[in-house]
Amino acid sequence: MPDAPGDAALDRVVSLAARILRVPIATVTFVDDQWVHCRAAHGMPVPLRPARRAVSLCAAAIDDDGACVVPDTMADPRGTADPMVGGDPGVRFYAAAPIITADGHRLGSVNVMDTRPREVDTEEVKALQDLAALVMGELELRLAASRIVAAERELRAGAERLARTLQRTLLPPALPQVPGLRAAAAYHPVSADEIGGDFYDLFPLDGNRWGFFLGDVCGKGADAAALTSLVRYTLRAAAVYDPDPCTVLANLDAVLQQEHSGSGTPPPYCTALFGVLTPDPGGFTVTLAGGGHPPAMVVRKDGGVEAVRPEGGQLIGILRDPHFAEVSTRLDAGDALLLYTDGLTEARTATGSMLDEEGLAAHLAAVAPTSADNLLAMVHKLIETLGEGVSDDTAVLALSVPVR
Repeated sequence: MPDAPGDAALDRVVSLAARILRVPIATVTFVDDQWVHCRAAHGMPVPLRPARRAVSLCAAAIDDDGACVVPDTMADPRGTADPMVGGDPGVRFYAAAPIITADGHRLGSVNVMDTRPREVDTEEVKALQDLAALVMGELELRLAASRIVAAERELRAGAERLARTLQRTLLPPALPQVPGLRAAAAYHPVSADEIGGDFYDLFPLDGNRWGFFLGDVCGKGADAAALTSLVRYTLRAAAVYDPDPCTVLANLDAVLQQEHSGSGTPPPYCTALFGVLTPDPGGFTVTLAGGGHPPAMVVRKDGGVEAVRPEGGQLIGILRDPHFAEVSTRLDAGDALLLYTDGLTEARTATGSMLDEEGLAAHLAAVAPTSADNLLAMVHKLIETLGEGVSDDTAVLALSVPVR
């Protein structure tokens, strides 16, 4: 038995049927192999119990090529077994028009009944057939809407799968093992079906040095994905050519400016931190350059938190003569460094204010013991706590020197 349209639609049909044919009872019924199911009724209580198809007048209605009219059920063998004829309400007149699909499948009927014998004219029969066609139209609309919703859900699921797959290609599948260092990273998307522009990486340079970066390109979607891919691979290539952090960002800026030179479209841009790790006895020296990005945070073994801020670093790819700044710090055993995108610090707390750098620093100070894994766990818990206050994707990269 197919799904029927809403009760209000069917109620209007049976009310019209009763009024047009001037009868006290009207119903809309649907049939399956064994049963007749009443889905709306005028002049009778609803819901009615299903009736057996073998004894129901509705079986005669759906088997008829046109409208079925029984002027006197007591004088017609088709009506003698129907319990509505022999029992309550004592139907003596019955007429129905089948509900037929475009391919000829009969779903049920629109029925009118009276407790006294009577005749109907051609116009009344035609009106009954029109009402049956109206019910069929309602069913087709509902079926079409259901198919559209199902198709949209399937397309959305496909888009989400594609977005997740593409997002994974923009981020390293795993961070490499760096001797004497623990590295961990995570990406927290706001929407599963929207590709973000956050990126990070950690990779070997010359000798025993290592390069790392984290940043955020403007926009979202396919354009952001293409720009993210370009930025990530340009940073790696530039670092191999010359690993000086400011030079790396300057080379990235030149590539972005050249990419859209003369295109007439707004230039692509991004923010980023690029750093070089140089191992030395007991830890690492970190040289960090920034281009318009929030500062990194150093969390010391004793719980102290310091912002590592390359002063004056400007957006990458949008200014004619950008300035990139550099700063150095040291990570000793038990210290950690956290890089993050602004989706974290621009998140709103329960009071409506931004978390900002001070709020993040307060959470970092409570992490003990200090390690890359513990910092990521803290950020994950913080994002869950902020809930809907987080309105942008967040990428985090944490580096820590284990205590031997």
